[in-house]
Amino acid sequence: MTKATITIEQILDLLTKHPIQIAEYTTDLTSDQLHAHPNQEEWSINDILAHLRSCSDMWGNAIQTIITQDEPTIKAINPRTWISSTDYPQQKFRASLLVFTQQRTKLLAELNALPLKSWSRSATVTGAGKPLKLTVFSYAERLATHERSHVKQIKRMADA
Repeated sequence: MTKATITIEQILDLLTKHPIQIAEYTTDLTSDQLHAHPNQEEWSINDILAHLRSCSDMWGNAIQTIITQDEPTIKAINPRTWISSTDYPQQKFRASLLVFTQQRTKLLAELNALPLKSWSRSATVTGAGKPLKLTVFSYAERLATHERSHVKQIKRMADA
């Protein structure tokens, strides 16, 4: 495993808390507020959730592939590219959050069941320059830390 700036326990904690926090921060917001763009360059809260779902699809699927296959090769797909093949930005926020939460519950069940040594299982990732060796840990860390900044962004927007 690579040198960690965050522990497995912290990753699991963040991945558990993020859907709950998003629900808490947005509970009193109307559909119009959830879909409103603060300005032309900024995403709406719904857009942020759509982005998080896209990242969760790509990185969560990579984690599942690494868990179930021995040293697979995975073609990287940028979540921003993937989202264009979905209808996530057009979905109603509450329904989208429910699907995100259900997807997260499934991923957490798999991660919580992993023995410590399985967090270092790896895949060769191609399609984004030089092939990389990425692990369950590196994908889970990326997912947790990437989400953390967007969850803070949702809180700021909900509080505004």
